[in-house]
Amino acid sequence: MVITAMGVAAHAQTLEDGIMLARGTLCAGSIYTRSQWSQYWEGTLERTNGNIGTVTTNSVSGMANYGITNRINVLAQTPYIWTQASAGVLHPQSGFQDFTGAVKLNLFQRPMDNHGSFHAIALLGGSVPTTDYSPDQMPLSIGTHSKSAFGRASLNFLGRRGLYLDGSLAYTLRDKVTLDRPYYYTNGQLYLSNQVAMPNQSQYGFNVGYYRRDLKIAGTFSQMNTRGGGDIRRQDMPFVSNRVNESRAGIEVQYPLPHFHDVQYWASYSNTFQGRNTGQATMFTSGIMFTYHRERRVAP
Repeated sequence: MVITAMGVAAHAQTLEDGIMLARGTLCAGSIYTRSQWSQYWEGTLERTNGNIGTVTTNSVSGMANYGITNRINVLAQTPYIWTQASAGVLHPQSGFQDFTGAVKLNLFQRPMDNHGSFHAIALLGGSVPTTDYSPDQMPLSIGTHSKSAFGRASLNFLGRRGLYLDGSLAYTLRDKVTLDRPYYYTNGQLYLSNQVAMPNQSQYGFNVGYYRRDLKIAGTFSQMNTRGGGDIRRQDMPFVSNRVNESRAGIEVQYPLPHFHDVQYWASYSNTFQGRNTGQATMFTSGIMFTYHRERRVAP
């Protein structure tokens, strides 16, 4: 999954969690996300900027997850994003961002007497830009326009009475970015090229809560660090290869609609409470997901 600088996120559910779909089950739907910030970290300096005011990013993501077997799931998603600033001269940006595809593998599963079950899950995937959007209009660019490949390892415990614990580690390799200009300046050096090397990213996170009969309520924490890159220059715009670190905490809810057991409402709220070269963003997500059980439909 690609995350743009300054706290814009194309955030998907099942790429991060430790939940597997059963064989022949399709879960698909659409998620709306709104992220907003007026304060940001310029390097490690927390500040506001009257030339941009409040930056708002909206996105609608179509996503799908299918269980090939009980141990192998495939996932896909593509967001449409639009951004705007409440002040200044920067023009709003909009468009389809990146297509992300992944394979989720249930590597290990062990029941623990009458307490629940323990899972070890691996996820491998990548993303590619779907349009020629510009990465050189930060903080309003809708993405970094970098191809990426990522891997994630998760340990998950699901108790018989609904206790849900999940921890994960992830690493993302990012390809270089091409600008529409033959030079750029970053990290104290002038480059006479339109090719920008992108630093890789690492991430870890924890989810703790309740998950039973399709009802999920969990507190979340995630930490993302960029493995290199320079800081935003004083009084300058962010640059696509800036070092972006952020600590985020929140809560998420998945709720099966009454009388529509195969339809779930999803909602989440989170806040970036610490960061570097990113916005102090609050993010709200809401959406509807449908589940189709192919094998249940064909059963006599």
